[in-house]
Amino acid sequence: MKSNTIFLSRRRFLNAVGAAVATLPFYAFAGKNTTKGRKPNFVFIFADDLGWGDLGCYGNRQIKTPNLDELAKKGTLFTQFYVNGSVCSPSRTAIMTSHFPARHSIHGHFATHKQNEARAMPNWLDPKVHTVTKLLKDAGYTTGHIGKWHLGSGKGAPTPGDYGIDEHSTMNSSGPQLKGTSDPYFRARSTTKIVDKTIQFIENNRDKPFYVNVWTLVPHATLHPTDEQMKPYQRYAPRGVPYKGAKQIYYASVTDLDEQIGRLIKKIDELGLADNTVIAFSSDNGPEDFDIGNAVHSGIGSTGPFRGRKRSIYEGGIRMPFIVRWPGHVPAGMVDDTSIVAGVDWLPTVCSLAGVKLPIDLKPDGEDMSAALLGKSKQRTRPLMWEWRFRVFGDMAHKCPMLAIREGKWKLLMNPDRSRIELYDIPRDPTELDNVADQHPDIVVKLSERLLKWQKTLPAGPVDKEAGSNAYPWPKKQ
Repeated sequence: MKSNTIFLSRRRFLNAVGAAVATLPFYAFAGKNTTKGRKPNFVFIFADDLGWGDLGCYGNRQIKTPNLDELAKKGTLFTQFYVNGSVCSPSRTAIMTSHFPARHSIHGHFATHKQNEARAMPNWLDPKVHTVTKLLKDAGYTTGHIGKWHLGSGKGAPTPGDYGIDEHSTMNSSGPQLKGTSDPYFRARSTTKIVDKTIQFIENNRDKPFYVNVWTLVPHATLHPTDEQMKPYQRYAPRGVPYKGAKQIYYASVTDLDEQIGRLIKKIDELGLADNTVIAFSSDNGPEDFDIGNAVHSGIGSTGPFRGRKRSIYEGGIRMPFIVRWPGHVPAGMVDDTSIVAGVDWLPTVCSLAGVKLPIDLKPDGEDMSAALLGKSKQRTRPLMWEWRFRVFGDMAHKCPMLAIREGKWKLLMNPDRSRIELYDIPRDPTELDNVADQHPDIVVKLSERLLKWQKTLPAGPVDKEAGSNAYPWPKKQ
């Protein structure tokens, strides 16, 4: 009888095995310390008002950030990452929903209900909307949110739990709050408290897939670091006066932020979760401006080479650090200068990595950029757009038009009435100093039409009389 047994050579056997492996989900090989086939965990660290240039790995030579610098060495650093709002609540909305925040009438930060009403804003993000936490929870993840919330609070506000979050301890929210707010050094110690809570969450959920937002209060003003935190920066103390220097205050706050993040990363590694945990770090918008009364020290925050600060939709207000570590999947020590990634991409990217299908009615403004995270530079297929309806504080150079669009290498800014049309080739001119609108009228027409069409779809609301203006009060004849 003829045998049907087939004998493979060693090479053909290995090739066959390799082909089979290539068809399996990549998270099935997350590492020796993880359960085979388990989906990756996610830890998303979001700083508050930290500038693109505030970290050593982004070029800062004065602030000590060894832990975040090490995170970049063991992961990938992106230089063209954007948030989708130039202040906190809009930026956070985009992270959670993959929607440009103006779609939800979230144009500025959530304030008192009276102030929200005056700006035609809701009092909170609609809890019926799809969120990254809700989608992952439905897919079997345990979800958490520790730290700042700022997606709505006050009488009648939903708690973070209404957005698909299992465990939460937050500020600027309804529901369980971080304790110790009466402590004059609360903000200085807040990152320690946030990391303590996060470590507890991870330890309790280490044996199952988890997702946790770690959203810090620092370095948002008002900063009040302890004397111990400021010791490394004594050389920046003013001479001859009994006051602390702005650099002392700001630098100490950022360094403590870095130290506490380092403690969190160390714990993840000690628990044997590193190979199966995606750690991402960014900031919600650019650094605060000197002109804000309680934030003179925060004016020290660095936007690196960029023009614009918080509230501005020039690069310095919306282009943020973004570092991702996932050993064995995200390339170590890589700097991605070409991929344009944004906050609205977070939800679809996380869902892609977790194997979670997006609901048909989600209609994201972002896209799956997991290929870029995994080391393959990816071209965007959707443009990024911004609107800012209020005044911009600070130097004249920061006072941007009301609208902006980034598509490919081009960034166009303009007002709805077509005044102040500015076109920049961002890779060549990241500081936005050389307006080339006159040289590329075809690009201006294409991008302006797309931008104004989008702007007309946004909910109506009041516009600050100084919005989009860079007028200077020149001396007049008396």
